[in-house]
Amino acid sequence: MEVTIFNIFILLAFVIFIVPKKSQYYFSAFIHLGLIGISGFWAINCFYNYSEVSSLPFITFFSNPLNLTIDVLSAFFILVINCTVLTGFIYAKGYLKSYSTNKSKTEFAFHHFNFIWLHISMLLVVMIRDGLAFLFVWELMSLSSFFLVIFENEKQEVIKIGLKYLMQMHIGLVFIIVAFICVYIQTNGDIGFDGLSLYFATNKPFLVFILFFIGFGIKAGFIPLHTWLPHAHPAAPSHVSGVMSGVMIKIGLYGILRVLTYIHQDLFSIGMFILVISLISGILGVTFAIVQHDVKKLLAYHSIENIGIIGIGIGLGVIGIAANIPVLAVLGFAGGILHILNHSLFKSLLFYTSGSIYLQLHTRNIEQMGGMIKKMPKTAIFFLIGSLAICGLPLFNGFISEFLIYSGIFKSLLPGNLFIDITLLFSLSGLAIIGGLAIFCFTKVFSIIFLGTPRSDSATKSTEVKGSMLISFFMIGIIIIFIGILPAFIIYPLSSVVGIFTKDSSILYQSAYNLNNISLVSGIFIGLICTLGLLRNRQQKGKIIKQGPIWGCGYTGINPAKSQYTATSYADNFLLLVDRLVNVKKRFIVFKSEEIFPRKRTFHTDSSDIFEDYLVSLPSKKILYWMEKAAVFQTGQIQHYLLYALVFLIVIFFLSILNWI
Repeated sequence: MEVTIFNIFILLAFVIFIVPKKSQYYFSAFIHLGLIGISGFWAINCFYNYSEVSSLPFITFFSNPLNLTIDVLSAFFILVINCTVLTGFIYAKGYLKSYSTNKSKTEFAFHHFNFIWLHISMLLVVMIRDGLAFLFVWELMSLSSFFLVIFENEKQEVIKIGLKYLMQMHIGLVFIIVAFICVYIQTNGDIGFDGLSLYFATNKPFLVFILFFIGFGIKAGFIPLHTWLPHAHPAAPSHVSGVMSGVMIKIGLYGILRVLTYIHQDLFSIGMFILVISLISGILGVTFAIVQHDVKKLLAYHSIENIGIIGIGIGLGVIGIAANIPVLAVLGFAGGILHILNHSLFKSLLFYTSGSIYLQLHTRNIEQMGGMIKKMPKTAIFFLIGSLAICGLPLFNGFISEFLIYSGIFKSLLPGNLFIDITLLFSLSGLAIIGGLAIFCFTKVFSIIFLGTPRSDSATKSTEVKGSMLISFFMIGIIIIFIGILPAFIIYPLSSVVGIFTKDSSILYQSAYNLNNISLVSGIFIGLICTLGLLRNRQQKGKIIKQGPIWGCGYTGINPAKSQYTATSYADNFLLLVDRLVNVKKRFIVFKSEEIFPRKRTFHTDSSDIFEDYLVSLPSKKILYWMEKAAVFQTGQIQHYLLYALVFLIVIFFLSILNWI
């Protein structure tokens, strides 16, 4: 019965094109809520019964009956998908109002249609085990997100970014197909995830796992497979960016985790591979983020950083299983999997708040902001909450997942295994570096955007957003703080998911004691802050409090943009350490000694991604170069084309005589 209703909601997505423009949002909301209700019921029921639901007949696919299969791993991702899509769709109501004058009814309908199908395809990806059906819905996910990215298709740059995104998604699809084909050949026609168990039981898993990792890793954004991500997120509308970064890239992690459930040998080399790639992704992701001026591009690189943190947890978990260190396996997987949920919360919040700022200022360049805390105080508070959470600081959810990974590392430092201890120490150092650089980056971002004085007229005239956009802020903010203050409540569902990978998941309950201590300390800290706040209000009661302009250090008569720290100057010392890595270029005209009265000048800095430069741009330029050279054969004269055909036939004739073909 539930599946039938689920299918009806899927079919209702096509009705959106005949719904009046004013009702499209509410009709879409009805479909999203229906999908959330049914899939959420399945997921919660799975957690409650701790059993796999494998008897949900869905449709007939290529003459084969197709079932929806839900275990606790699928259930976990279903809840994350639904939570992120719900907050994104609520936020979209206010965000899309600014496009109502220049977008037609059909364009809005197409946008809502693709948002619905992104939701549907993500749900189906985590519930389908059949190989062909999985590839089909995986492609649907890529296509629907592609059309969402190019919402502002009147901009040529957006179209170019969208095509680059779609091309790289198809490259990832090819690697997944090749991996399934390898399994298909060795298992006599069994294609799909269920065939992996038979394949990995009789074959070395490492090479096929690498194929899957590349295919899923492109979607997830591991370095060096990440080059689409810093472009697609800024190009997409902010509610789409929040959903893509918050949950869609995690579907790539779902694929990796799903494959790992079938592997029971060669785990140490696989775990080391995941760990090394993740450490590189985390450190380089936050390094690239620090030098960005585009706030959404900066957040996109932080998605890569947090994918690295998740991968570190997963890699350590796999190593823990291989080395028979249960505490490392349990806490590694627990921290990594919990960070999937945590990142979906604080990263979507950061994209939504930055989108609200963009609506007011019409720029993503943080150098043109400043003083926004007075103009948009609520947005500033929630951006700060997201910033503190992404930095892994106490009282917020990001701290809890990173705390579990740190705990797994410290509790696994055992005498007698030098290589494991060195690996753990490198992991510990990498996590610490990532956390420190994240704090450095977000102190820069928050201070440049919200503190000081406005650096542009649009920043001076900005006002706070209202309505549904703030509702999303509050929903996410409450969950972030709830997990940060009361983390013990998530132990039971988290242990169920970890139990798929290791049977020692009960170890996680022993960590609940430490988590309860965190809750106690957090409660004391909050109580202290509230007490100080009440005392302050009582002391100031009856007194007149005046506000004045920020002290300008004697430079209030100068352009505010020139008398404050900029994002470039804030990070200048750091750039000296990573200059070649981030490839920062400074563009300005040098003053000449004979120039008595200097003319007006500008100073600009920009950076490029060395992986994109050498792995994408350089090969693309080489290919285009030789394609242009080959274009000499395209003369437009039919006699030349007939000559080419004749030469081809002669070559084939001689090759056949020589028995070379």
